[in-house]
Amino acid sequence: MDDKLTSFVQLVNSYLWGICGLIPLLVGVGIYFTLRLRFVQIRKFITAVKFTLSGASFHGKRAGKSGMSSFQSLATAVAAQVGTGNIAGAATAVTMGGPGAIFWMWIAAFFGMATIFTEAVLAQLFKSKDHAGNITGGPSYYITNGLHCKPLAIFFSCAVIIALGLIGNMVQSNSIASAFTQAFDVPPIVTGIVIAAIAAFVFIGGVGRIASTTEKIVPIMALVYIVGSLIVIFINLDQFIPAIKSIFVGAFNPSAATGGVIGATVKEAMRYGVARGLFSNEAGMGSTPHAHAVARVDHPVEQGLVAICGLFLDTFIVLNMTAFVIFTTGVLDGKTTGIELAQKAFSTGFGSTVVGGSFVAVCLFFFAFSTIVGWYFFAAQNVKFLFGTKSVKFYVCIVLLFLVLGSVLKVNLVWELADLFNGLMVIPNLIALLGLGALVSKALKDFEGPRELADSNEKTEE
Repeated sequence: MDDKLTSFVQLVNSYLWGICGLIPLLVGVGIYFTLRLRFVQIRKFITAVKFTLSGASFHGKRAGKSGMSSFQSLATAVAAQVGTGNIAGAATAVTMGGPGAIFWMWIAAFFGMATIFTEAVLAQLFKSKDHAGNITGGPSYYITNGLHCKPLAIFFSCAVIIALGLIGNMVQSNSIASAFTQAFDVPPIVTGIVIAAIAAFVFIGGVGRIASTTEKIVPIMALVYIVGSLIVIFINLDQFIPAIKSIFVGAFNPSAATGGVIGATVKEAMRYGVARGLFSNEAGMGSTPHAHAVARVDHPVEQGLVAICGLFLDTFIVLNMTAFVIFTTGVLDGKTTGIELAQKAFSTGFGSTVVGGSFVAVCLFFFAFSTIVGWYFFAAQNVKFLFGTKSVKFYVCIVLLFLVLGSVLKVNLVWELADLFNGLMVIPNLIALLGLGALVSKALKDFEGPRELADSNEKTEE
């Protein structure tokens, strides 16, 4: 039964994520906003880094009804972005699409930086307050109050509630359980129960505990993973240039890049590259705006710039670490996939199955758990949007149940379902972005105008 369901969902995804489906739509929207905003991801990148670093703190003001600090919002967004997609997702992408899948991830991510900027600015422009007086926001709010299309907002909210809080978090618990079974021989059900228990503690603490958790976990886990990856890459430095070559060759001739070990086509390289790239950086998916909406900033564009840095960290740094560890250690065989491939790569790199497997298992736990927290927060915002604040406590119980269930399911079916529901989220969000794009352009001009005039005056006085 599972095999038939998996095959059916794969068939649907082949069209939804095909070269005539969401792939050209997502990249096209990214190109559109890149041009409309005059390459904001390049022009304002240094400014974005300054805004991000200036607010960085492990102990920011506790989040409450007035929202989170800009850095806490970024940490919550990055917590969702930097998850299993950066380890298991990257490994699955190169197994199914070859090294060239990474190239298409880069392309999608570059243009996605303009998309995620647009999402964050709109989230700030249309943020609101719930019945309890807490700052809230996200696509459902800018679809309702910007596009004035409540039915589309309801569709999006339903998709988020299922895609992130339920199916998406099943992916996270599934990957953690798989990693701990491989590394420590822990039964999946035990891992699932432990994850659910820790998650319950964070969820019950509300937005204050969520923000406090992500602002501490995210910077540390990213740094540890990057350092560990760089050690492996430097050990195999002679394979770095061949790895880069395989990515560019594989983007247009997958068989040549792997010597026929992986029978992928250009279509598959694109499909898995963009699909797994979206699952990792979430640009255009409509998830991270929920975090950026509650940021306390002086101007909406400031949080848009911070969002750009979040995507850059996710794809161009963390995800690349996984890819280059796999390529430089030469473990890509077309058979091993997911978290097992990542563990095999680090085990080969460190020269020890125990060390490599344990390193990936521990890193994945923090990556995936932080994503569980972020995605729960996003989904809960939509539960409040549809059913009111009191309904969240019932949703918490359902999420915890799905975390346990996800730990024992087959990985292929879980990933395919995640792709399907992520795709359903994308459609209404992109409609809203295109419909409200003029407001983002106006906000950017307003942000740039006074500053550029002030800089000009300063130079004149000098």
